[in-house]
Amino acid sequence: MKSIAAFLCRGARSLAVILIFAGVAYSADEEQVTFYPTYGYEDGDNWVIPMRIWVHERHRLADVVVNEIATDMGDIHPEEMNNFRSRIQDFVADSESHEEVTFEFDNDPEDQEYRVRNSRGNFPKTDNNGLIEGTIKIPRTQAQELLRRQGSRDGWLTFRATSESHAGIGRVRLIEPTGLSIISDIDDTIKITELPAGARIVVRNTFFRNFVGAPEMAATYRQWSEAAFHYVSGGPWQLYGPLSEFLFNEGGFPEGTFHMKSARKNLLNPDTWNDLKQLVANENHTFDLKVAHIGEIMKRFPTRMFVLIGDSGEKDPEVYRRIKSRFPGQVQEIRIRDVVNDKEKNPGRLKGMTIIQAATVKKGVSQFHN
Repeated sequence: MKSIAAFLCRGARSLAVILIFAGVAYSADEEQVTFYPTYGYEDGDNWVIPMRIWVHERHRLADVVVNEIATDMGDIHPEEMNNFRSRIQDFVADSESHEEVTFEFDNDPEDQEYRVRNSRGNFPKTDNNGLIEGTIKIPRTQAQELLRRQGSRDGWLTFRATSESHAGIGRVRLIEPTGLSIISDIDDTIKITELPAGARIVVRNTFFRNFVGAPEMAATYRQWSEAAFHYVSGGPWQLYGPLSEFLFNEGGFPEGTFHMKSARKNLLNPDTWNDLKQLVANENHTFDLKVAHIGEIMKRFPTRMFVLIGDSGEKDPEVYRRIKSRFPGQVQEIRIRDVVNDKEKNPGRLKGMTIIQAATVKKGVSQFHN
């Protein structure tokens, strides 16, 4: 993701000037609540559900802003410009602070409203970034009734915002203590990003071009029909919307939870560009983040088995080796999509891992686009 940082940093000053001084640069849309897809785990007689909620107002970027950002990319087709408008939305959204969010599960006979409780036992309102993070608890008997009433056969439940002026729908999968879980990277593992190819190609693949799924990966994932899926990415949360749309609605990948990097949401904040640069370019931060996310999941499911899937373009082999050293009895297999030909160039790096053959990505050369 280094190249995305370079792209975002170029023209940052001019973009800020446009947003601040040109009142027509954006127009407000409706308020929304994003409930990021999550999971529930058993704790005694309850299901505990970690939650991340974002309250925001989306804006439609005016052409002057879009053209300013896209100038450096050269020849941009109309379809690519439309992609960019869609994918940049959550980077320029207006986060809503001090908001109280309540929600209820569909078909709940008691119409019980829930609020997220934080680690101090309080019910927080949204912070300055429009976020609420914490957990809710549901008794097992109540969860079983909700699953029955919603007709769920795979543990997924749907809920929706009920607080005034908020609209949003969320999903949670209640995952049993035993079974198989798949933890998967996204970029260059299941979606072609071509990180080793360099800045221009990565930026176009991420923000402008139609997303392309990695060959045969969706079919492979669908073969694990009973497994739970967790998608762990080094990309920022602002890309969750277009990524989930592609993976689940277009790409045919199994529905799963998301675990990504955090950043301030509003590009009017002068420090946001530096935050984004650090978040997308700091490989050590990405390594630590993935180890933390995956470790947390595995701790909560100590009797489940896990298959870890990533690629050789970044540090997935090192992340997964670290995880296996911490949870040796839970890692069933590590699979690596070898996009830099480490099988021949650096075979020790992938020792003990199942190698998925892939086209080698070369610096400055795209394998899938002209």
